[in-house]
Amino acid sequence: MAGEWGPAEQWRAALPQHAVLGRLRDRAPATAARPPLIRNLLFGLDGDLLLWDGEGGALHAIGLRRLGGPDSAGLSRYQTLICINPPLFEVYQTLLSPTQHHVALIGTKGLMVLELPKRWGKNSEFEGGKSTVNCSTIPIAERFFTSSTSLTLKHAAWYPCETLEPHVVLLTSDNTIRFYSLKVPHTPIKVITLSDTEEETLTIKKGRAYTASLGETAVAFDFGPLVPVPKNILGQRGSEEVLAYPLYILYENGETFLTYISLLQSTGNLGKLLGPLPMHPAAEDNYGYDACAVLCLPCIPNILVIATESGMLYHCVVLDGEEDDEQSEKSWDPRSDLIPSLYVFECVELELALKLASGDEEEPLESDFSCPIKLHRDPKCPSRYHCTHEAGVHSVGLTWINKLHKFLGSDEEDKDSLQELGAEQKCFVEHILCTKPLPCRQPAPIRGFWIVSDILGPTMICITNTYECITRPLLSTVHPASPPLLCTREDKDVAVSPLRILAESQHSFEKHIRSILQRSSANPLLLKSADKDAAPPPEECLQLLSRATQVFREEYILKQDLAKEEIQQRVKLLWGQKKKQLEDLNYCREERKSLREMAERLADKYEEAKEKQEDIMNRMKKVLRSFHSQLPVLSDSEKDMKKELQTIHDQLQHLSNAIRQVKMKKEYQQKKMEKGASPRKPSITLSAYQSKCIQTVLKEEGEHIREMVKQINDIRSHVNF
Repeated sequence: MAGEWGPAEQWRAALPQHAVLGRLRDRAPATAARPPLIRNLLFGLDGDLLLWDGEGGALHAIGLRRLGGPDSAGLSRYQTLICINPPLFEVYQTLLSPTQHHVALIGTKGLMVLELPKRWGKNSEFEGGKSTVNCSTIPIAERFFTSSTSLTLKHAAWYPCETLEPHVVLLTSDNTIRFYSLKVPHTPIKVITLSDTEEETLTIKKGRAYTASLGETAVAFDFGPLVPVPKNILGQRGSEEVLAYPLYILYENGETFLTYISLLQSTGNLGKLLGPLPMHPAAEDNYGYDACAVLCLPCIPNILVIATESGMLYHCVVLDGEEDDEQSEKSWDPRSDLIPSLYVFECVELELALKLASGDEEEPLESDFSCPIKLHRDPKCPSRYHCTHEAGVHSVGLTWINKLHKFLGSDEEDKDSLQELGAEQKCFVEHILCTKPLPCRQPAPIRGFWIVSDILGPTMICITNTYECITRPLLSTVHPASPPLLCTREDKDVAVSPLRILAESQHSFEKHIRSILQRSSANPLLLKSADKDAAPPPEECLQLLSRATQVFREEYILKQDLAKEEIQQRVKLLWGQKKKQLEDLNYCREERKSLREMAERLADKYEEAKEKQEDIMNRMKKVLRSFHSQLPVLSDSEKDMKKELQTIHDQLQHLSNAIRQVKMKKEYQQKKMEKGASPRKPSITLSAYQSKCIQTVLKEEGEHIREMVKQINDIRSHVNF
């Protein structure tokens, strides 16, 4: 069976059998206590999974690329990154830095940064593949958390800049955000106070401020992508553009504040707290009083996801505020009409615990279960995010982001993009894992969650409280397609098939079937708690079975029946159209045959007519020639020809006279040359003997002259000496 699987299914099936998970599973207690916070002790790095081991104070690295192959050695091979100075607090979250060189170990009573070792070797392993590697750690604000016993860490994140030195951002229970550098880990380089000093002094005996009891304390924050800061917020008239990261701060009462952060610049009002941001359309309950998490999707304009403990998700588009905003008159800031506004595009209600139907009634029982929700970005797909909570895992995909960008980039009079945005299908919600299937059971929270998208498709990996590994492939509806290869080039001259154009049209039948089969709910993977002794009540088991059966009937069978009827009706229409098209094709073939025969006949007639026309033209020429030859009067052309011939005759006579004169001059010159020529002198001829004697005499005279010259030169040199 495993031999028939693809590579993706092989490593998904092999990962739960890894040795490090079995080792942690054997060491885990039988009944684990329910943690007070959502844990996420798993993250990925270049094809490796790293899981935090709290008891051992170390990270275990599992190589995913070595799983699923014929060699079973990958199931037992892993690396352990041991902290030289392990954290003394309990770690609830591990967070990888933007530069992927550090890992933040986050707890409620502190934060510690682990420096990842270098990677080299064939498989790019830590320290060349050593089984155990020591890692240095940097405690952040250790003195601050030790001296303040009542202070807790509520949220932590990395500063998103990849070019600067790593910085950690902390939100503590005193309603303050602090920025720490790894070079100076004990002193914050920047502090943002979110509440007034007067309110901070009004505390209850337990140390909880009045603002916290009213929900006016910050619970989470998130950074947006780098954008230019508006000039009205900076308060400067200069033309220089300042780039900063927008920091969205969520309060427990649902209000959202905004500030622009740049560690490179601190000009004007940069870093000033703006808000609360008005939300449209306005709601009486301000969209809930139990907000717990906020996430800014990496797109422009920014899209905020606000989560509440009751399971509500609000997708808000951040746009610039208008001057006639009614909320600006009631705000504390005189420039509040210029701050951005949140436009709630849609609301999504997550099914935290399964809604089971009662025995007699068809309506499901309402559950009052609520828990904090943690939002996770998708590492590859910017239009999708994931939700983890005590009762399970959800995946949400926003398909309308592209239509929103098209609408915002179009003209004001362009109503087509607005209609497309309004008709666009709402977001996809995928219920992947449920850890509280029955109301009587306590939820089994997960220890780690991560999305692997760079190895054989997007896959969710969950580590349960008992170190069970669950892998599930995600829907590819929202995931973007792979980019084309560099070697593939689109040929513009190649004609596109009409069927392809029809399939890619806006109202294609395939999209219609997809819309019919689209599910609004699904049966997630059920995971019960670790209590194996207590059996669930039969009534709740029956309700769970009824709920699953109802979902399968309504969301699968009924929709498949509707799709089947649509396909059958479509096939019937296509058969009728095919029959009509075949009849038209046969008729066209007969017409083509008759037209071809008619064309042949017309071609023959044309050749005959052409020959007759040429014969008639030749006869007409002969008639005209004979007619003109018998005329008594010359025509104009004949008169012109006569004049031309007469002119040629005169020119010939003139040329003959000129030639005659030239010949006479030539004869006269030849006679003169003969008279003036002198007689030739007789030439002297010598015999061979005479020539030899002359050469001998000349040779002797030359030698005599050479000797005389030599003697003269010797005498001259002697005299000069």
